[in-house]
Amino acid sequence: MLIAGGGHVGLSFALLLAHHGIASTLLEKNRYPIISPNDDKTRSHYLDSRNTALSRRTVQIYQEIGLWDDLQSHACRIDGVQISEQGSFGRAQLNKAEEKVESFGQVMENAWLGRKLLLAAQQEPLITLIDHANVTAVTQQADSVTLSFISNNEAATEQQLQASVLVACDGRDSTVRQLLDIGTTTYDYGQTAIVGVVETDKPHEHLAIERFSPAGPLAVLPLTDPEGDGNDEYQKGHRRSVVWICPNGEETQYLEDDVHFLATLQQGFGQRAGTFIAAGRRGAYPLTRVLADKQVVGRCVIMGNAAHTLHPVAGQGFNLCMRDAHVLAQMLNAQMLRGKDIGDKQLLQRYETARKADQKRVIRFCDAVVHGFTHTNPAVKLARNVALVAFDKLPNIKPLVATYAMGLKS
Repeated sequence: MLIAGGGHVGLSFALLLAHHGIASTLLEKNRYPIISPNDDKTRSHYLDSRNTALSRRTVQIYQEIGLWDDLQSHACRIDGVQISEQGSFGRAQLNKAEEKVESFGQVMENAWLGRKLLLAAQQEPLITLIDHANVTAVTQQADSVTLSFISNNEAATEQQLQASVLVACDGRDSTVRQLLDIGTTTYDYGQTAIVGVVETDKPHEHLAIERFSPAGPLAVLPLTDPEGDGNDEYQKGHRRSVVWICPNGEETQYLEDDVHFLATLQQGFGQRAGTFIAAGRRGAYPLTRVLADKQVVGRCVIMGNAAHTLHPVAGQGFNLCMRDAHVLAQMLNAQMLRGKDIGDKQLLQRYETARKADQKRVIRFCDAVVHGFTHTNPAVKLARNVALVAFDKLPNIKPLVATYAMGLKS
């Protein structure tokens, strides 16, 4: 098995394969850092990190491969979700006790997740890592696929690897997808996400806040603190991940001026999160939906952001990728146990068909939220606020939405 792209999805997929006894070689274009299990046990960058909300299903997947025990020290539970629109009456809230769940998910620093995935892959004998490698060609034969690449760790000469299957997890601008001549359908939201970490004077109490403004959806999520992991009853934490959406072209003022950024957050969220008192380094990410026209060509599978890059509203993108990876790993394992070719084209086509319903549902949901809550028509605004109230009050709706959001039904 060959995997192109060694980010969070590629590493997770390699570990899923190893859990089933399937060996893989993973190529990553960047150079991996040199780390050891004893490095960085404390959070060295208090306010300088990007973060990911892991759904309950994603947590279950990491539990399945025995990695969650190493991850959870930096994970912060989401016990409740508040949803509202700026300047409107609509309100809704999800509570873990009402939905009878341990949590709605966990929020974790990207740097910590990536570090633990890389350590696990380095220590797994079934995984071969080749970093600083640029893919140059993909050719397919009747019974195999060949990947050509240049490794910058050695003499810059082209090398080749051959396997039954190639899975490309090499990002939104996937090189493998382009080499396979797979087109994309793109949509520019005209928005930029400002992503970073802030500190508030009010403890987060494991509450996620989703707020809709004329500019777009905004969110603050609970994070662990350096002292205490945020999961202790008496250590609620004051550090929060923030996603602030602004129109393209306005991002500079939010990146360079902490005072302005904090004041803007305060105006957008009111006192729901308390007073925003500090902000760390922030990143700006233009928001474009990119969908591959195909996810399977012969013995090649397109996965992760190479297959679907989504708007970050509701934090569904990475969790959708993890469900894709989990399903494919299971299908390949079943095929291997039957003693059959794991690169069988019909098998890979069945994978693509099996995942389409979940993918389309998530894409439709994300786009409906983005467009529905940025529409300025007064009638539309009234309708969506009535819908929020109905969601909060009517029975049987919350459990259904919560189950989908947690990735437990796809």
